[in-house]
Amino acid sequence: MATLRDLGLSEYEARSYRALLRLGPATAKELSRASDVPMGRVYDVLNSLEQWGLVRSQASSRPKKYIGVEPETGLERLLDDRKSELERKAKQYESIVSELSTELDAHRPADEQFWTAAVGADESADLLVERLAAADQRLIMVIGTPSPQFDIGRVSQRVVDRLDEALARGVEVSLLLSPGLVDSIPETVWDDYHGRLVTNDAFEARVDDAITGSFHLIDDVEVCLEVPNPLDPTQAFAMIALTDPGFTSNLRETFDRQWVDAEPLSL
Repeated sequence: MATLRDLGLSEYEARSYRALLRLGPATAKELSRASDVPMGRVYDVLNSLEQWGLVRSQASSRPKKYIGVEPETGLERLLDDRKSELERKAKQYESIVSELSTELDAHRPADEQFWTAAVGADESADLLVERLAAADQRLIMVIGTPSPQFDIGRVSQRVVDRLDEALARGVEVSLLLSPGLVDSIPETVWDDYHGRLVTNDAFEARVDDAITGSFHLIDDVEVCLEVPNPLDPTQAFAMIALTDPGFTSNLRETFDRQWVDAEPLSL
């Protein structure tokens, strides 16, 4: 059940505000009796409620009287304060993340051989999106006909989001697609693609009929490979993320040859 404390009030503040709404204009002593807030605390509580904008006072009366503002107005003020607090917190966390990203990145070791894998369509998509977000300089995506396991619309949208973020970081992005993939992506994703990616000079996309498989190069040292199901090659089985500069160098040569022969993507 929702309470005023959910919007930031203390127990005494919540009880006092509710009591004032019931009583109408009341003195501090009357409010103390009606709300069970100790007399020694009631003035601090009233001052706090005035700062929240939940109470108005009649200073000319003796003793001084207080009245609660209308619930609609009071709740709106509490909501605005919570929103402002969330915005302040969000900016604070963003600053912390930015500072920590710089600090932690400075301690990353030189690239060595390492691999990890994700099994299943959702897990594979999560791993791919994670690794795309790690790019600092160059992203190369070679994508053949997608597996029917993948929700191509949802995955494509997530990829567009990561590519947009990469471009904003100054990453160069090259996209080499099969005609089958181009035909399978929903129109809404292509609209987003045009609005966010195509206009960036660091982005280019081409189409090649010869593409069958998929791989994704991150900064020329890491590759994500889609592994087909050995019992049904049309189905995706897993995604492997492999850090191996020697292996990725060979893939880069393969990509460069296919890129030369590919046609610019035109929808």
